[in-house]
This record gives sequence, C-alpha cells and structure tokens, in this order.
Amino acid sequence: MVRRVKLKISSRVLKKKTRRGTFAGPKHCRFCANDENAKMLDYKNGSLLRNFITERGKILPSRISGCCARHQRELTAQIKNARVMALLPFTASRF
Repeated sequence: MVRRVKLKISSRVLKKKTRRGTFAGPKHCRFCANDENAKMLDYKNGSLLRNFITERGKILPSRISGCCARHQRELTAQIKNARVMALLPFTASRF
C-alpha cells in the first residue's frame, strides 16, 4: 500500500514567491544622472533636503533614497549643516 503525503505550503511562502516576481530594478542616483541637481545640493536648499529626511527628522538611508555612496555622504553633510543653521529640524516638533 502506497501512502500519499500532501505537502503543506504556508501562505507566507506563497506571498514570498509572488513578491519575488515584482522586482522593480536598480535605483539610480538622481544627482549622478543630472549635473544640475548635483549643483543644487546645498545646505541652503531646504526644499530639496526635506525630501531626504523623514517626518521625525531622520536622514533616509541610501537604500531608500537611491543615492550613490558619494552623493549620500555629501547629502548627509549638507543636511547636518542645514540643521546647525536652523533650516531643518533635528527632531520632530510633535509626535
């Protein structure tokens, strides 16, 4: 007598398989792609720098912002300069 064994596949594994197919591709640094944006990377340009901090005031990592290592270091330095000059907040005013 041959016994058949039914394999159980969890829903977590099925979701993981479906997520794998929706790969968006590599991110490209917005400052490397366009020289005009690289020139705009300055501590006085608060509207650009606000795109790279969270609502709590934390600096976004490069894996989320999509910046290359060189421009991420420059971006971090400019955000820190803007904080010292009181153009950007160190933390959120309210939670």
